Amino acid sequence: MIAWQKIRGYLRGTLQHLFIGGIIVFISILFPTHTRFKYSYEQGQIWNYEDLSAPFDFAIKKPDRLLKAEMDSILADFSPFYRMDDSVGVRSLRKFDERFDDQFKNLEKSQFLDVRRNPELYRKFGEKFLQNKHQRGVVDLDPSHQREDKNFVIHLLLGGTFEERTLSNLFTLDKINQTISDTLQNCGLPNADFLYALLVECLEPNVTYDKLNSELARKEMLSGVAKHSGMVRKGELIVPRFGVISEPVQLKLESLKEHFEIEIAQRSWGIYFGYFLLTALVIGLFAAFLYLYCRPLFDNWYELIFLLAWFPVFAYLVYIITRIDALSVYIIPFGIVPILVKTFYDKWLALFTHSMIVLLATFLSSSGFEFAFLQTLIGVVILLTNVDTRDWNQYFFTILYIFLAFCLGYLGLSLVQQGSFKGIDLAMFNWIFLSTFLTLLANPLIPLLERMFGYTSSMGLAELSDLNRPLLQELAIKAPGTLQHSLQVANLAEAAARRIGANHLLVRVAALYHDIGKINQPEYFIENQGGLNPHDQLPYRESARIIIAHVTQGVELAKQYRLPKLLNEFILTHHGTTLVEYFYRKEQDAFPGEVINEADFCYPGPKPRTKEESILMLADSIEAAAKASLKNPAPGDIQALVERIIASKLSKKQLEDSALTFNDLEKCKAVFLQILRSVYHARIEYPAEK
Repeated sequence: MIAWQKIRGYLRGTLQHLFIGGIIVFISILFPTHTRFKYSYEQGQIWNYEDLSAPFDFAIKKPDRLLKAEMDSILADFSPFYRMDDSVGVRSLRKFDERFDDQFKNLEKSQFLDVRRNPELYRKFGEKFLQNKHQRGVVDLDPSHQREDKNFVIHLLLGGTFEERTLSNLFTLDKINQTISDTLQNCGLPNADFLYALLVECLEPNVTYDKLNSELARKEMLSGVAKHSGMVRKGELIVPRFGVISEPVQLKLESLKEHFEIEIAQRSWGIYFGYFLLTALVIGLFAAFLYLYCRPLFDNWYELIFLLAWFPVFAYLVYIITRIDALSVYIIPFGIVPILVKTFYDKWLALFTHSMIVLLATFLSSSGFEFAFLQTLIGVVILLTNVDTRDWNQYFFTILYIFLAFCLGYLGLSLVQQGSFKGIDLAMFNWIFLSTFLTLLANPLIPLLERMFGYTSSMGLAELSDLNRPLLQELAIKAPGTLQHSLQVANLAEAAARRIGANHLLVRVAALYHDIGKINQPEYFIENQGGLNPHDQLPYRESARIIIAHVTQGVELAKQYRLPKLLNEFILTHHGTTLVEYFYRKEQDAFPGEVINEADFCYPGPKPRTKEESILMLADSIEAAAKASLKNPAPGDIQALVERIIASKLSKKQLEDSALTFNDLEKCKAVFLQILRSVYHARIEYPAEK
């Protein structure tokens, strides 16, 4: 076991290094280290450069539409290749004989009397049917050929040679049931239905698509299409100055550009290696930061991919934008990354991730200090603001702060460089506005990333807290008492979480869903009972099993309804590893002197670990106990109840793994007392109406 763990650790580490190395290589390739074609042109425009003559001989490529039309014409007459496997027929006959014997042995005396009298007759008929169909060919059509008509021609490999066949000469799987049914109806056997299921099961396709030969044949046919339509000799005039760029001229220019990038543009390996070192340094330092200070994130593949994937994404965006003359690199919304990372993790990781991405983008864009300063400034603004994607007002204010910081930063840099307002490039403010506006895309990305990587954000939690969600609606219909209990627990837990600074929204949502497992058998839980108690008819051990099962059944329902995995932990831990006390005591009373296995009456756990899980356990137990025992409580009854429940959890070591401190526990206790006293306060008894 230890050796296997070491191997797994080694493999995981190797894959992580390969993944990080792959990102470094990919980004390094994007750096501009080769000579670019210096002319820009469009069809119909005037050539404003000097006369352009061919620096070398090159071929003129055909127009794309003409080349495509020729290829489509060739492919329209193309016949794919299929291969017949003779071993399938032998295997099907063997399978048929085995299934026939099994089915014949299990026949009852009153079933298929003719089959019982003449079994070999039916066996031979089935074998002959399978042989005929496999000799003809049972074809498993490739999905791309499913819609072809019966005259569609294929090349079929038979005896080492390919023969042309039409689909009408083969037996296709889409008609298997109908063909077998028609054959059996007209065969004249009294009990032909006996063979139907056997033939359907045993008739396997023996003609399959030969992708390799098909692709080779297709490539060979397409390779015969001429891709060029002439030559330009060295020194020949391509386009004169102020000449119109017609379609033939454009084709010559595109052909020249293509040959230029192949024959003249030389990649400098020294420059490439320098950029490779810089990229490796940035990515390596970021990975080292995760390894040293965020080790759980580094060890989790999904989270490592989420954090590192932003580097190649934004590197590629910079790469694309810098090659479009009409766009500025400032249009790229770098603020999206810190907003998303801050939403799912914390502000310091968000700022560090943003800074490293900006550092890398600075190398790619060659924008220098100005670009790095402004983008880093944006990350600091996002760090300082309260980015709440649920609150659109707050979110818009964050976007406004980003825009103002961007504008003021650029204005200050321009004044330092130009010395006056006259030299400021006003068009830059347009790019700043567009970049800030595109930062709004962080909001719709949150639910998408939640589903892709299994995250849970405040936005997703707010959606789950809606009582109109399908699972909560089902709980309201099938187990209304449980829903009311869950709402009360949610109120208690949320208030306690607010008091100690825990995630109150997470606790509230977890409280709403913690008992969803009771949907399956709601009548076995006291809050849903209106009369007879079904436990009265069951052994105590079976009753305990049903009660305990609502935990595991709740997890299954959560997976079925695709709830966040984080909620599964609350469902599993809200009872910890406690006993189902009532039925355990009943079992002891029913069998005095007998040793009772406590494990049969214990919840599976685990014990709560986070503050939120611990609060839910306490709130759930206190609310249930209060509802059961506090009818007309005296002033000290509520406090005694809360003290007893908390002391019980501590004595049974249910909070030993919890992050909840004793100070937090005292604050939670005060909140529970305050709310319960307001719920169970004494009421005025109104006189009866005369």
